[in-house]
Parts: sequence; C-alpha cells; structure tokens
Amino acid sequence: MLVAAVADNGVIGADGDIPWRIPEDFAHFKATTLGHTLVMGRATYDSIGRPLPGRTTVVVTRDPAWTAGEYADQVRVAHSLEEALRVAAGLPGDVMVVGGAQIYALAMPHATHQVLTEVHQEPDGDTRYPPWDRAEWVETARDDRDGWGIVWWERS
Repeated sequence: MLVAAVADNGVIGADGDIPWRIPEDFAHFKATTLGHTLVMGRATYDSIGRPLPGRTTVVVTRDPAWTAGEYADQVRVAHSLEEALRVAAGLPGDVMVVGGAQIYALAMPHATHQVLTEVHQEPDGDTRYPPWDRAEWVETARDDRDGWGIVWWERS
C-alpha cells in the first residue's frame, strides 16, 4: 500500500519538508499507519528524524554504512526496495510505503492499494509523486474536506 499526501500539481515535498500543514491529515496518517510496517527512503526517514511510535520502520538506502544512529535497534535497514519488501513482509501489520518520490516510483508496480490525500494547492516543491495510470486503478472511497480530501484506490 502506498500512503501519500499529494498536491494538485503532484508536489509531495519541498526542501525535505511538506509544503503545507493539515493537522487532520497528520491524524489520518497516524490512524492509517499505526500498528503497521512503514517502508521509506533514507531522506524521508532523515526528514522525520526518528522512527514513528507504534509502527515498525524499514529504511531503504544505497549507503551500506548508514544506520539510524541512536535508533539503530528500532529501525531495519534495506539496500533495495525488493529487500525492504521482503523484510517488511515478516513484520507486524500491513506493509505501507510512505515516501519519498524514488521509493514511491519503485513501489508503484508492486502496489495493490493507494491511500492518497489530495491537497488542493499548487505549492512550489522539488519532490513529486510519480505518475500513475488511473485506468489501472479503481477509486473505492473518498472523503472530501475543505481544500483537501482522502481517496482510497485499489488496483483493478
């Protein structure tokens, strides 16, 4: 499952941060991912700075020497997406890919579900969600809010 917040122009990040603040979406992300295993790239992990409570973390990095520092005993490290998915499959809950752009792009062919927060803004940013063919997906639920919404997709 891919979990992301995406602006109307495809932006998901700017300078290692999220270019908007929607507290309700942070609550949605927490509720959606709690108890599950998160797969993320090293830059995404570094932007968060720690493993998220109540979730298992697998970080994908090409750097064979990278560790999670003081959290090394709480974070699994993988050196490819395929390795991360194998590791994550044996960990608690569902496997949820949570960023960044390269990891989303690599995971898209494997994904059966996407939970996307649509942010109705067009911010400047240097990180974008990968293109995907909507014809391959079925929208299964939608929760529209003021200026944003959450959409659940399943691969058809």
